[in-house]
Amino acid sequence: MSGGQDTRHADPYAVAVGNDAERVRGLRICVVGDDLVAGVGDPRSLGWVGRVGARTPREETPVSMFPLGVPDETTGGLLARWREEVDRRFAGAVLDDCRVVVGLGRHDVYAGMSVARSRLNLAHVLDDCAARGLPVFVVGPPPGPHDRLNPSIAELSTVFADVCLRRGVRYVDTFTPLVAHEDWLTDLAAGDGMHPGQAGYGLIAWLVLHGGWRTWLDLPEL
Repeated sequence: MSGGQDTRHADPYAVAVGNDAERVRGLRICVVGDDLVAGVGDPRSLGWVGRVGARTPREETPVSMFPLGVPDETTGGLLARWREEVDRRFAGAVLDDCRVVVGLGRHDVYAGMSVARSRLNLAHVLDDCAARGLPVFVVGPPPGPHDRLNPSIAELSTVFADVCLRRGVRYVDTFTPLVAHEDWLTDLAAGDGMHPGQAGYGLIAWLVLHGGWRTWLDLPEL
């Protein structure tokens, strides 16, 4: 290419051309995960992501939330797609303005994936984020409607928590607080049995908001 620089393979997090002082800065938060990230089952279509976004202050810094949910996705599917998904949303942004939230679901258990593979998949995502300088926040899988599978989901959540702990990444355990929570169980039973409604998503949002969310975004705690 003559007469200029080929930018087809430019760093997706590079500052856009122009005077950075004149650009509108704002946080871009990509939330990758399964159908729970998309808020499936919520009649208001907010899910926990929309509720957390609504409670995130924007007075000084604009905040854009990008929920990127895929139905029935395992950590293997997430690992395969997350980079391309966030690169497209972060293109032209300043690296300091980019954040990644990983919303983990239960589908590794439903798919019969080994705990070792689940651990490795999440570790790869987190290590890649670290290598690229992307702050990451992880939300663990909530309990499901089947008592016989919940012990496996509990084990998965424990493994995910350990992966995050070893890397100094914030992890929100949604399984332990909700596995015997009456409102959560009632909400699951009232819907399709797999996805919560307004009350259930509200509970997850509360756990996220009180799980270090504001600190992670460098905002003062309430």
